[in-house]
Formats: sequence, C-alpha cells, structure tokens
Amino acid sequence: MDSYAPAHERDARSKDGSDGADGMAVASFVLGLVGLLAFNIVLGPFALVLGGIALVRGTKRPVRAVLGLVLGAADLMVLVVLLTMNKGLLLPFGS
Repeated sequence: MDSYAPAHERDARSKDGSDGADGMAVASFVLGLVGLLAFNIVLGPFALVLGGIALVRGTKRPVRAVLGLVLGAADLMVLVVLLTMNKGLLLPFGS
C-alpha cells in the first residue's frame, strides 16, 4: 500500500478489499488444493494463515478464503494419516 497516497484513497482501497485480501483468499485456496497432493506439511499451514488473514482483512471472496481454511486443515489431516500409516514421512522402498 502506498503510504504517500491521500487519506481518502487509502481508505477506499482498504474498504474495497484491494489491499491484497482477495489475492490472499485465492492463494489460500490454491495452496490448500495443491497441498492435498504434495508438500502438505508446508502448504497446509500457509493455506490456513492466508485464509485467516484474508477473512480478517475483509475479502470480497470469503467463500474462497473459507475453502482455503478447510483445505489447509484437510492437508494437515492427510499428513497425520500418512504419518500414522507409514510410521514416518518417507515412503518405504524395497522390503
């Protein structure tokens, strides 16, 4: 956000969600979705954080931010299931 912009422009930008909240909502959704397939230990928490921040900042896309939160939580649940089934992070190769 440009700190040299007049106050009325800064207020208008923060009210309409153009301060990055919409991008955070979309990023949360995408990271949560990709995290179901790979890197869920990293992408799940990022999806949770970005979705939460987007909701706090008042995004125009609250459904996408909530979906990012749900998918981020699902990423962590998949991680827990994989850890309990495989007894570790690495897949066993060989016998």
